[in-house]
Amino acid sequence: MPDEIVPQRCVVVLPSTGEFDSRTYRIARTLHERGHEVTVLARWKPGLERHEIHEVGYPIVRVETTALDGLPLRSLTLPLLRFLRLSARSGRKAPAETDADAEATPTTATDDGTTATDDASAATADTATDDGTAPGWAHPTRRTPGTGLPSRLRDYVRRGRIFLMIRSHRRQALAAAPAADLYHGMAYMGISVALELGKRHRAKVVYDSRDIYMVAANLARLRGPIKAMLARMERGWARAADRVFTVNEPYATELTRRFDVAMPVIVMNCSYRFSSPAPQPRRFHERLGLDPETRVVLYQGGFSVGRGVEQLMAAIRQVPGADVVVMGYGALEADFRAAAEQPENQGRVHILPAVPPTELLEWVASADVVGVLFQHDTLNNYLSTPNKFLEAMAAGVPTVCSDHPGMGPIARETGCGIPVDPADVDAIAAAIRTIVDAPPEDRSAMRARALAAAHDTYNWETQVQALLREYGRLTGRPW
Repeated sequence: MPDEIVPQRCVVVLPSTGEFDSRTYRIARTLHERGHEVTVLARWKPGLERHEIHEVGYPIVRVETTALDGLPLRSLTLPLLRFLRLSARSGRKAPAETDADAEATPTTATDDGTTATDDASAATADTATDDGTAPGWAHPTRRTPGTGLPSRLRDYVRRGRIFLMIRSHRRQALAAAPAADLYHGMAYMGISVALELGKRHRAKVVYDSRDIYMVAANLARLRGPIKAMLARMERGWARAADRVFTVNEPYATELTRRFDVAMPVIVMNCSYRFSSPAPQPRRFHERLGLDPETRVVLYQGGFSVGRGVEQLMAAIRQVPGADVVVMGYGALEADFRAAAEQPENQGRVHILPAVPPTELLEWVASADVVGVLFQHDTLNNYLSTPNKFLEAMAAGVPTVCSDHPGMGPIARETGCGIPVDPADVDAIAAAIRTIVDAPPEDRSAMRARALAAAHDTYNWETQVQALLREYGRLTGRPW
């Protein structure tokens, strides 16, 4: 341990299970290896340990978080809620619901660390505008089959559960989290918990806004009082934190405007420096039994709306001798598996589960191209520099990426990929063909350019220095 480091305590508050969250893993690993006492405070789900030691040495503490646990005056409101649920179901036959059913809130951890309810991918038929909102609802009185509730009301009930989940997480975290010198709140559902812990222990708190959440995913398509309330709450949390962190310059500029805070500290979500094995690994060919000559075009990460997976599946039909592998997890898994079984995709599209961060780069290095085709459906997607773009660079694999502010300039500057219009299937297919049909020496040069960019600038060892400096400024002792 370097002499100048003063051992300190940090708790990273994560509103997901922590199984696949690469940013949390890298922060916790860095702090642990530098001699600090770091704990990841995550959410529990069945099948996971409530307390475990990560393979690199830091502890993960998971707390059970449910919407019902977050109810105010729970002893009074819970019976009323159950009565209303039964009333809504009157007049139709349904299996009896247990207490466990009533309290369950299925969640899926996304690759950016947020959590999405089981309806996370259910978007309206409207197209989101540049500010991340949608024009309205398809039909205000449409009913969700089997619920007895209009879909608009049901959707607001689900969104209202966000507040209850935050309350529950805060309540459980206060009972389980250790004292620390600094609390690192991940995402808008983690920062309020971190602030409460910081207040209790008189510690510093940072807000890691890894997305522009109010214009991301389902929140981008939500309008009305719930959206306005969440936005006000997040702004208040950001201003109450001692510092805001984010992942790229476009996000930092937008968050400064939205929160009215100092320019956030930029810590790009890069991977560790990685030496791609030689010869190139063949994990996908081995796992899927592919022909040795087949080129692999990879999408890896969260199975969410707007990630360009559908466009990638369509484009691969124009690329002879190449298959698409979609590797990850999330709310759209069933949809992607069904698409893979369609006649036009059979044998050309393969769905695989996510792998842990410690194994990811060797899997990515086994691909010939990585598709990072975030759509311009929300402002958040438009400005993003996704993990998977940086992970492809770290693994030395060229990308076909969205020609958006968060990726296009980097791809052009470093030569690590080909920026395209992510909605143009023909352009995507042409870019893939440019890479996979290139002579071997040209493909080797593309891989070398990606690796060089990762080793020089876009690596965790370089990026984490900004985080460590800011931690030291806040606590007054070097990290």
